Amino acid sequence: MITAWEVVTGQIHYSIPEEMQKGSSVGNIAKDLGLDVKNLSVQGLHILSAQNEIQYFDLNLRSGHLHTRERIDREKICSGGGKCLLYFQIVMDSKMKLYGVEVEIQDINDNAPYFAPEEQKLKISETSTIGSRFPLPEAQDPDEGINSVQNYKLTGSSYFSLDIQIGENGARHVSLVLERSLDREENSFHDLILTATDGGKPVRSGSVKIQVVVLDANDNAPVFSKHIYEVKVKESIPKGSTVCTVKAIDLDEGVNGEIKYSFRKIEETASQTFILDSVKGEISLARNLDYEESPLYEFDVQAEDGGGLSGRAKVMIIVTDVNDNAPKVEIASHINSIHEDSPPGTIIAILRAQDKDSGNNGEVTYSIDSKIPFQLKKVVDNFYNLVTTRILDREQMAFYNITVVVSDHGTPPFSTSTFIPLQILDTNDNPPHFMHSINFFYIMENNPRGSSVFALQADDPDWGENSKITYSIIEEDTRDSFISSYLSINSETGVVYALNSFDYEEIQKIQFQVKAKDGGSPPLSSNCIAHSTILIILYPGLESFSCRPDLLTKLFYNFPPSTE
Repeated sequence: MITAWEVVTGQIHYSIPEEMQKGSSVGNIAKDLGLDVKNLSVQGLHILSAQNEIQYFDLNLRSGHLHTRERIDREKICSGGGKCLLYFQIVMDSKMKLYGVEVEIQDINDNAPYFAPEEQKLKISETSTIGSRFPLPEAQDPDEGINSVQNYKLTGSSYFSLDIQIGENGARHVSLVLERSLDREENSFHDLILTATDGGKPVRSGSVKIQVVVLDANDNAPVFSKHIYEVKVKESIPKGSTVCTVKAIDLDEGVNGEIKYSFRKIEETASQTFILDSVKGEISLARNLDYEESPLYEFDVQAEDGGGLSGRAKVMIIVTDVNDNAPKVEIASHINSIHEDSPPGTIIAILRAQDKDSGNNGEVTYSIDSKIPFQLKKVVDNFYNLVTTRILDREQMAFYNITVVVSDHGTPPFSTSTFIPLQILDTNDNPPHFMHSINFFYIMENNPRGSSVFALQADDPDWGENSKITYSIIEEDTRDSFISSYLSINSETGVVYALNSFDYEEIQKIQFQVKAKDGGSPPLSSNCIAHSTILIILYPGLESFSCRPDLLTKLFYNFPPSTE
């Protein structure tokens, strides 16, 4: 059964059995998040997968359903007991929202118990007393709970019975119990079959053939110096290093006292990682360790003497983490541009950092330049939002290349940088600006019609249409309406033209306002006052002359009267 609910943290939880067909529905993620199915693609809803991890699910944007991308084998992705949970996030780009999703993979009885190797020999002395116990190989079953090994059955000989002990962790330990005295001369071999069954429906089973070889008297079995060998090693130790040495003692002499060591009850990963010297008992590395791959290895070592008696000890190798991985930064969602009037707290990007190390080596810290108007705010786990801290000003800075540095807490620490480009879009927040609010100009009388008499110039620091300026003459009331009969202004350049020839005897001064308006929406504008004085012609030939006041001063006061 597939179930879903939303917990207090906002995380969606689903529960599905393993081995579902590819494309099977996990749940309606849109419904559970309260989203409109029609707008999923527009809202930019997508699954954010962890770096370097397999993506097991797909999101159907037409239906809002979460589907399996492939068959999911619980035993392949989750070793050991406990819940098997797959975590991922759903990101909505349009609202810069992040939703956590966890899918619990429930075990089904898809694995039968098995023994390795398929045939085993057990050597027992004919002098063994009734009631003697001999450890038997235990079956492995990657399923969990009731679907794992629940019972054993022994067939093949009336000389032996089976004893099953349940350990603290629920594991079944099986031993062969001698029920009748052995006589090698009467029967030197006993062929047994040990069958393990699980508790699934239907029940699955696996068997192993055990041949008991009856030996001549061997008084003492090997005894290990410890019942459990527990060692801690750093994952950085080189291949070939000795990590542990086991030692067993046998009080017998000769062949019966010669001991050989071998692995027992060892998983495939451990058997590929460690080598056991059968004579010295030294356990060394066959390959490099990786804490992130496996932090703990457990297996049994057997010591067997030349007479066939044996003893066992457990070995626990605990791998400790070293800081051998740099953080990896992923930009889950981001925008490329924002308007300069965006409010403080506007989300620019959602980032996630991951470090495969553990403890302090896997803890990370984010940092950005404190001089720029942005900051990082934690959302959940290692997710952070990059947000603005104030209203931006495009006229001061039109583009940012934001550097985010993520450092772990290892010794020495590793760090990774990522760059987020951001363009600041213009808003019409600056009106046109005249250099002077009042401007003085001089016009010679008898000027040619249509000639330019002076120019006004305004600037606007905005960009594009927001900075495009249009000029116009303002006539405040009907008394000044005569201005339009004398002057006109080029709306694009601000150059003022004379529509008629001025006569000093008719008009000596003209005062009017000029408006500069930008092309923004809504537009902004500013005004200035223009004072124009009509100058009388004192010297023939200067009818079309116009210039600045300082040049006029030179003209009228520095030239002698007789000069043309």
